[in-house]
Amino acid sequence: MDKALDSALVWFRRDLRAHDHAALYHALKAARRVWCAFVFDATILDPLPRADRRVEFIRDSLESLDAQLRELGRRHGRPETGLIVVHGRPTEWIPRLAVDLHVQAVYASHDYEPQARERDARVRGLLADLGVVLHTVKDIVVFEADEVLSAAGTAYGVFGAYRKAWLKQLAPADLQPWPVERHAQALAPLPAHWRRPLPTLQDLGFEPTNLRALKVPTGTEGGHQLLDDFLERIDRYHETRDYPALKGPSYLSVHLRFGTVSIREVARLAWERAAAGSRGAEAWLGELVWRDFFHQVLHHHPHVVAHSWRPEYEHVRWERGRHADRLFEAWCTGRTGYPIVDAAMAQLNQTGYMHNRLRMITASFLVKDLGIDWRRGERYFAGKLNDYDLAANNGGWQWAASTGCDAQPYFRIFNPVTQSRRFDPQGRFIRRYLPQLARLPDALLHAPWQASPVELEAAGVVLGRDYPEPVVSHEDARQRALRRYAAARTGR
Repeated sequence: MDKALDSALVWFRRDLRAHDHAALYHALKAARRVWCAFVFDATILDPLPRADRRVEFIRDSLESLDAQLRELGRRHGRPETGLIVVHGRPTEWIPRLAVDLHVQAVYASHDYEPQARERDARVRGLLADLGVVLHTVKDIVVFEADEVLSAAGTAYGVFGAYRKAWLKQLAPADLQPWPVERHAQALAPLPAHWRRPLPTLQDLGFEPTNLRALKVPTGTEGGHQLLDDFLERIDRYHETRDYPALKGPSYLSVHLRFGTVSIREVARLAWERAAAGSRGAEAWLGELVWRDFFHQVLHHHPHVVAHSWRPEYEHVRWERGRHADRLFEAWCTGRTGYPIVDAAMAQLNQTGYMHNRLRMITASFLVKDLGIDWRRGERYFAGKLNDYDLAANNGGWQWAASTGCDAQPYFRIFNPVTQSRRFDPQGRFIRRYLPQLARLPDALLHAPWQASPVELEAAGVVLGRDYPEPVVSHEDARQRALRRYAAARTGR
């Protein structure tokens, strides 16, 4: 079959796998020779701390991707294939690689973040000046920006309606894998000057983290290992997902974030199990729909990056000044005096992961108990989460802060003690991350300040020394939050 192009380049970004890859498929089908590249974007990396689990996850996953491409080439009689990895600015490196490799087109997956869209527009223009075309295709979501719209042709602002339309529209063809293998003979050997080892963390200016000590599996192999494990538990997901001490979640979020597993593959497995009557699979599929929902919100309403989706809540008078800064620091470091909040923050700080129920509890506590602007919490999570994704992180924070589309009502304020007793009743999660409280009985673990001096002494706990007193009274804070939001709504 004659092909339209002599050569093309596939630019990998947040899609670090060789199977079921839309951009790779289209490039292989269109061109006689195809090379693959990844750019460690200095614009993103430079501001990061020198020890960042995400950089290490990506670096390890690129080894897996390079091995996949080499094996794919070997199976089709194409030795010396693999991945070109560079470090710098994509606006410089992608045009440079296009010239070096003499390609006529560059293929990549759509990215929906405003900064990424601006980057791609610049690269598209620079490539056009060279006579090279940039093609981007859907890959990281099931349905993207304008594929699920209301009857009026507008984007949905209510998740329930979006979910109903998403499920109604879903067809087997939407979840079919892209048959990369069918055209893999177009993979081209790397030029001699690009046959080099992948850069190390040290080459990138970074240091090893505790990622490996945490046994976080990386790459496509790691993603499939977690997926296989989750499929054995998925039927009970709806019963276990809210309890942080249980092995309930899929733990696939970081793999979906960086595309080491295919969203179509996992959605197809969930859809099939749900159709067979699995309530757990149905609940998990709903979580994948939320993921698409937040991406379409970000696409249609990019102002949410810095502003409330609901304009009336731009007028909320958040706490400011030194006292607010001290409260924020207590929240960041897990020293609020509320064990479920502090244990959750310890989990985040130590591992880069936080259970979804705990994300809601800690976000609600920061915004509604402490009166701190949700944007400060969102930025803190952005710096810590292994699975940080702008669309999901922003959507989750605005949901908890009642400022987003289809968010919880402003008067719904989580009681951290009630949440703790309900979702960690035996305190197993709290004891894991706050061992200084381990000897408190279950009845007192969730609110140590309610213990008598004798009970505290028996547990070896001195409040203010071993564990802090509560930084706020929840009941008092709740009343302040109600007044704060009511004033914003009425413009007072």
